[in-house]
Amino acid sequence: MDIDLLRTFLEVHRTRHFGRASHNLFITQSATSTRIKQLEEILGVRLFSRKRNDIQLTPAGQRFLKGAESLISLWEETRKSVVLDESSTPILTIGAHPSLWDSYLPIWVETLRRDFSQLAIRCETHGSEALIQGLRARSLDVGFMFEPPKLKELMVKEVNAVELVMVSTKSGVKAQEAIAEDYINYIMMDWGLTFSIEHSRWFPELPPPFLHLDRGRMAYNFLKKFGGAAYLAKTMVDKDLETGELHLVEDAVPFRRMAYAVFAEKSDSLTTIEQALNYLNVT
Repeated sequence: MDIDLLRTFLEVHRTRHFGRASHNLFITQSATSTRIKQLEEILGVRLFSRKRNDIQLTPAGQRFLKGAESLISLWEETRKSVVLDESSTPILTIGAHPSLWDSYLPIWVETLRRDFSQLAIRCETHGSEALIQGLRARSLDVGFMFEPPKLKELMVKEVNAVELVMVSTKSGVKAQEAIAEDYINYIMMDWGLTFSIEHSRWFPELPPPFLHLDRGRMAYNFLKKFGGAAYLAKTMVDKDLETGELHLVEDAVPFRRMAYAVFAEKSDSLTTIEQALNYLNVT
């Protein structure tokens, strides 16, 4: 059986939404529907009852759920054990929210490659729900996210604070001008649910943004090419603020988001995870 069919089934179950599942899996919604249909045809049963805005597991889907989680976990443990037996090299599979790959995580990975050279590293990008699913299924060793889950089997450690500032390609612009409907290309960045709530509180009359992105580097490149404004990690734009290529929107409130490392308490890779996190000086 195609392991991706199982992952898609679990993600639709977690999100109760084909669109959100597709976003988290980085595939189209039609691909998600096709995978579920293929799985149902293989099993000969319906796994989901589909009603408007209400996707629920059928009784057959409920019975299949635990088995699917076990199969994913077994697959990942087997895959890792085969690789380890062949190479005797520790492997660390890292997943992170898209925006976190645009801040300090690449530097951390570079440090691991330089100072922990015997470690094999696999890096993946996922939404929050897919990160949690991957951690529970042991397809990920450690996940980095803004809103960590409260699950007994998962350990959570603070990693680093990400300072977010509003920047613009236009100097002297005020925050309300930057987000106004007639100011082109205000980019609404996805820095997690808490950011979205706080952003709405500070800018309650924000019109629908022209562009909504979950990748800071993509937003940065868009600003440099087309102009506009967005909240970006300060570390990403410091040099541009110094050179005057980008400008700080002085009256825009800055935001501070704490990022967390999350991993299974009983992970077989716990020693490797803790050694790797030491390079981040986590608390």
